[in-house]
Amino acid sequence: MKVISNASILISLSTIGRLPLLQDRFPNGITAPRAVWREVVLEGGMRPGALEVAKASWIQIQDIASSPMMPLLLAELDEGEAESIALAVEIKADVIFLDERDARRAARSMGLKVLGTVGILIWARRTGRLPELRKELDALQENGRFRLSSSLVERALREVGEAI
Repeated sequence: MKVISNASILISLSTIGRLPLLQDRFPNGITAPRAVWREVVLEGGMRPGALEVAKASWIQIQDIASSPMMPLLLAELDEGEAESIALAVEIKADVIFLDERDARRAARSMGLKVLGTVGILIWARRTGRLPELRKELDALQENGRFRLSSSLVERALREVGEAI
């Protein structure tokens, strides 16, 4: 399975100590474009995720080919998101990890299957890798400064049977 990652999911899951969930879900590894590696590891320095991602041998880095879609993507998205989408299209990825709304919309318009941080946590809860989803969502918001709408939190909790 070909899986492309943007920076947000790597940073978010690392912040709450759950980066290994990606390897559990995708045991053949994931690929990130060079801009994502630069954002998370090189520019990330001491921020959450930098060391964990740098050490993760199951995360491969790949440069994108000269893509005619890059200028269009960069008009709306940051470099990591744009390169992630361009690489996913280029290698015909099965899944792309994106959390930001505009990036998800752009990827879906190109026929890409999108999965985000909350989706990985839902999968982990359903498969018994997490005892409680609410705790993880709270940690994302408190420790990771991850913005989640109350409707998304409610929907996620309902999906795993934790709704109040």
